[in-house]
Amino acid sequence: MSEIEVPSEQIVSNNKNEEQIKKALLDPTKKRKAEDEIEIDLESSIPLSKKQKRLLRRGKITLEELNAKYNIDPKSVQEYKEDAEKKKSGDVKKDAQDGESKTDVTVETASDDAATKKKKEESKYGVWIGNLSFDTTKDDLVRFFISKTRDNEDEKSRVIQEDITRLSMPRVASKNSNSMQNKGFCYMFFKKVEQMKAVLELSESHLNGRNMLIKDSENFSGRPDKEDFVAMSKNPPSRILFVGNLSFDVTDDLLRKHFQHCGDIVKIRMATFEDSGKCKGFAFIDFKNEEGSTNALKDESCRKIAGRPLRMEYGEDRSKRQVRKKVENVTHDKPRSFDISNNREYDRPRQDSGNKPEYKRSNANRRPPVDSNNRTKSSVALATAQRGSAAIVPSQGKKMKFD
Repeated sequence: MSEIEVPSEQIVSNNKNEEQIKKALLDPTKKRKAEDEIEIDLESSIPLSKKQKRLLRRGKITLEELNAKYNIDPKSVQEYKEDAEKKKSGDVKKDAQDGESKTDVTVETASDDAATKKKKEESKYGVWIGNLSFDTTKDDLVRFFISKTRDNEDEKSRVIQEDITRLSMPRVASKNSNSMQNKGFCYMFFKKVEQMKAVLELSESHLNGRNMLIKDSENFSGRPDKEDFVAMSKNPPSRILFVGNLSFDVTDDLLRKHFQHCGDIVKIRMATFEDSGKCKGFAFIDFKNEEGSTNALKDESCRKIAGRPLRMEYGEDRSKRQVRKKVENVTHDKPRSFDISNNREYDRPRQDSGNKPEYKRSNANRRPPVDSNNRTKSSVALATAQRGSAAIVPSQGKKMKFD
């Protein structure tokens, strides 16, 4: 067979075309022409996409189904399998670590329970010490009780520093200086019951200028009961009941139904907003007698309305106010003497001036202050000027009509 000879000019032109195609592919800004063709092999394998991996992880599709639809690259399938195995091994390790941490947590909870039990045992025998001087310190109290119980016949009742398990004294910054001072009370706990009883017997003892009040730490007698609204009320008993912390949606009818079983209600005065007319959050309920307001304060069913806890107390009864009478001003019978001609007031003669009377000039004859041009200052002139009226002045002109 004879070989076909390709002209050299055609070879050169083909090389130029290839070079132009390479340059066009390298330059992303350059627009490609129809001559710049790119060959794509449609039969080549495709790697797994992120969506396909996600579907495989969730079990919504299998590798066989993907291979049937697409020609998937076997390398990407192998990489996916390796990643899945690594994640499984990591999850197993995490589970093992979680198991260890759970055991640690159980050990910690057991230790916490033991610590709480110890604290309960330590705080079993305690006293509350009140009416302390603000300058009293913990060392003062420890020294005082050790010295007072040193000579007790029963050795168990003698207080030793090692037997004081805990001493809590709240402190606060003093107002006059930057130093810290106690709040006037503290709690002290002991190991033995006998020590606690011995300290309780020292109540009304004198320390740093004050008689201490010592009580059992679990004795709450004498403290105000927060649930007793009658005792907690600031105002004296009256027929008016103040109700606070109300919802904005509360109405007069709802309040009347809520408190009608306590007594006869004369009227309800609720504070409302001007624009919406809704409740501002508080109201006054006027009962016919004081029994109605006291019953409302004592009744636990009245302490909540619309899911909100109420703040209740006696209101001030204005009808019981004592009105003070106004005292009229006492005027002198003898008027003062004036010199009408010169508008001057006579005063009593001084001892140094002899018998001649002394005069005082009134403010009317004084010359007003002037500026550099010998004119009255503008501020003074405006102060004495007549003020313009703010009233509407009717017009005095004639109305003209143009046809």
